Amino acid sequence: MPNARTANAVRLEFAPESLVQSNLSGAAFTGDWLWVAGDEACGLDRLRRLDPVGREALRFGEVRDFPLAELLDLPGAPEEEADLEGMAVADGYLWVVGSHGLKRKNAKAERDHADNAKRLAKLALDGNRRLLACLPIEFDAKGEPCLVRQAQDGRRALRLKGDAQSNLLTRALADDPHFGPYMAIPGKDNGFDIEGLAVDGRRLLLGLRGPVLRGWSALLEIAVETRGEQLRLAPLDESGTLIRKHFLQLDGLGVRDLHFSGDDLYILAGPTMVLNGDIRVFKWPGARPLLAANREPVRFESALTESVPLPHARGTNRAEAICQLPAELSGSSKASWLVLYDAPGADRKEGDHTVFGDLLRQV
Repeated sequence: MPNARTANAVRLEFAPESLVQSNLSGAAFTGDWLWVAGDEACGLDRLRRLDPVGREALRFGEVRDFPLAELLDLPGAPEEEADLEGMAVADGYLWVVGSHGLKRKNAKAERDHADNAKRLAKLALDGNRRLLACLPIEFDAKGEPCLVRQAQDGRRALRLKGDAQSNLLTRALADDPHFGPYMAIPGKDNGFDIEGLAVDGRRLLLGLRGPVLRGWSALLEIAVETRGEQLRLAPLDESGTLIRKHFLQLDGLGVRDLHFSGDDLYILAGPTMVLNGDIRVFKWPGARPLLAANREPVRFESALTESVPLPHARGTNRAEAICQLPAELSGSSKASWLVLYDAPGADRKEGDHTVFGDLLRQV
């Protein structure tokens, strides 16, 4: 259990066969129930709130897996990771987005120099990484929220039109002067890498971990609509704009997660590349009405406030997900936030299947 932050610890208990365990990259709530995603799986886990067993602030367990292949016709193979990085609950749906980026093989200590040189030159794109989808949440006979392919009220699981190589978003960005050149660069090399998602009606905000351009981080604003069995990009305004670009001053950090709280947008930010560096939470006050009224295709925003730095360690404890607790869980009139970590260190693990996040009482 985290030594210095025990009073704020949030205990997550997984099962040996759970799809998601230590590579947590997304989180969202439906009442007392916590949804989590991981960047090395092709599915989601749902955890129930349980009574604490120690000094932790909150405990979740009794995990249930929801493989994406049972909910969607995936662009790639069912076993290929989706590299899910962003989640949001809105209007009865759980929205998810993959990184959309390429990956590069890493060198391994047991390989010789020549072999590692070949590995480092290999790029790959798993077919499910370019996934943007909404999944209906429906309560079963026991009152438990479940993800379904089609709900009884007619809502269906839908994904943005595309295949294993591209979708409507990547095609729209292919010739973009800011991001087009980065589509062929792996995400962890400051290439194109989606890691945050926030939803406001039919408008979506996609937060980019990379690229960071001369210190400016980016949000992509899109709108989607249902057409047939799929989602399509919809015009954001009468001029037919499909993508708006918002450049944010986050001190050179890339976006790791996004979350709307009322009219404000909270941004979890960290290094864009594989670095051990600052991880912070920024606040964009009044972002929701500003974005709704905006008609500029590209805008720059520097009026952000830095709320809180988060702990990190060398190669471990990388904060990847932030979401606001429902009022019934926070136990306070002030907003409380859950932060989850990828690559948890020994101080955030208990046994093989229990990890700890943090409860932030005020952000």
